[in-house]
Amino acid sequence: MIVFFDVAAPLVAYNLLRSAGFTPVPALLLSGVFPVFGVTISAISSRRLDVVGAVVLAGIAVGTIVGLVSHNARLLLIEGSVPTAVFGVACLGSLRARRPLIFSVVLEFTGPDSAQGREMTRLWQQGYGRIFRVITAVWGAGFLVEAALRVVVVYNTSTGTALAISKVMPFVFAGILSAWTFAYSAYLKRRGERSTAAPHPT
Repeated sequence: MIVFFDVAAPLVAYNLLRSAGFTPVPALLLSGVFPVFGVTISAISSRRLDVVGAVVLAGIAVGTIVGLVSHNARLLLIEGSVPTAVFGVACLGSLRARRPLIFSVVLEFTGPDSAQGREMTRLWQQGYGRIFRVITAVWGAGFLVEAALRVVVVYNTSTGTALAISKVMPFVFAGILSAWTFAYSAYLKRRGERSTAAPHPT
């Protein structure tokens, strides 16, 4: 559903609208309706609007206003990277909070009362807060790099190419950051197993 509403449908709609004679800004605004449908369907099915969905809707709303006021396609595309940058800054800023943002977001997604949610809470209570802060710091830096790259792409490619790259790039970065997180977790697990298996001096 994410691939369809957030990537495929907007790209197809934009190209069809451009072929029909629409200028870039109206085509971008109309193609942005599909992510709204995706967030709405997800919120209805789960009976709640999660943090990511709220950020997506806020970004679309701001982008729509910017597009209608400025009539600038590049500015409209750049506005799409603002939520990513804001979320990255929020991640880094939350490092000094009681719980880092990534921990709170993942706990919300998994559900505090689920088995995985209870395991996360247990790990936090056992002093694994530093690990979650490291993960949050890496994800925050990754989001800022992604936002900066999207700005570079927008100003150095055509509107259609920039739209396509902007739609795909978040999934690429999410994949890279997820792979790093799994590798980091596996490394910590191996280190813990080696520490447990090591003979203790008598």
